[in-house]
Amino acid sequence: MKSSKLEIALVQTSLVWENPKENRQIIAEKIKEIKPSTDIIILPEMFTTGFTMSPKKIDFNAALETLKWMKTISKEKNAALVGSIVYKEETKNYNRLYFVEPSGKVSFYNKRHTFTLAGEDKVYTAGKEKLIVEYKGFKICPLICYDLRFPVWSRNTTNYDVLIYVANWPKKRILAWDSLLRARAIENMAYCIGVNRVGIDALAYEYPGHSSAYDSLGTLLSFSDKEEVIYATITKEHINTTRNKLKFLEDKDLFNLL
Repeated sequence: MKSSKLEIALVQTSLVWENPKENRQIIAEKIKEIKPSTDIIILPEMFTTGFTMSPKKIDFNAALETLKWMKTISKEKNAALVGSIVYKEETKNYNRLYFVEPSGKVSFYNKRHTFTLAGEDKVYTAGKEKLIVEYKGFKICPLICYDLRFPVWSRNTTNYDVLIYVANWPKKRILAWDSLLRARAIENMAYCIGVNRVGIDALAYEYPGHSSAYDSLGTLLSFSDKEEVIYATITKEHINTTRNKLKFLEDKDLFNLL
C-alpha cells in the first residue's frame, strides 16, 4: 500500500562484540518501545557483532537466526527492519544488509566498498549490485558505511527518494560522516538517513553516534549523539515539490560504471 509519508526510527545503540544472541536481545528490548506508527526501523552496520574482521568466529547459523528474528520483529511491529550482519555463503563472507518487510519479503545488499584500512577487503567479498527497494510507494537505496565516501555508487540514476546508510563510523572521522551525509542528500535530491552505533568496541574504537536524517535540500531533520532511538518523518510532497521546482537531477552528466 502506497503512503504519502514514512515514519522512520533510527536505532542508535552500543553493540556487544561478536555476540549475535545478546545483541538481538538488547535490540529487541529497544524496538519494543518504538512508536506503533513507525514504518521503517533502521539498525547499525553489523548490528549483531560489531565491526569484526573475524567472520570465522561467527557461527554460520547466526545469520539464519538473525534473519528469522528480523522477520518476526518486522511482522510484530508492522514495520520494515533494516541493518547489516556477517553472512557466510559457501566459502565467501559478506557484510550483508537485509531489508525485511512485514509481509515476509526480504531484499539484500552486499557492501560494495569494503573498508581496506581495517582489512575488510581481505575477509569479506565486495558486492557488485546496488539495491533499490520499493516500499509503501517510496523508492529506497540502502548502502553501508564506507560506501558513503563514493558518490558515483550512490548516484541517483533511478529517481530514488531515500538513501539509507548503516554504519560503524568512528569518532576520529565523524566530521566526514556528518559532511558526506548532507552532501549525498543535496547532490541526489533525496532524503539521506545515516544510522551509526555508539560505545567502544573490543579494539578500543569509540563510536559517537551522530545518526541523522537530512531532507533533499540538506536540512537536518534529526540528530543524536547518545544511545537512543530517534525519529524522522519523510514525505512524498517534499520530494515532488523540490524536484519540480529545482530540476537539478535533469542536468546530471551521463556515464556508466564499468
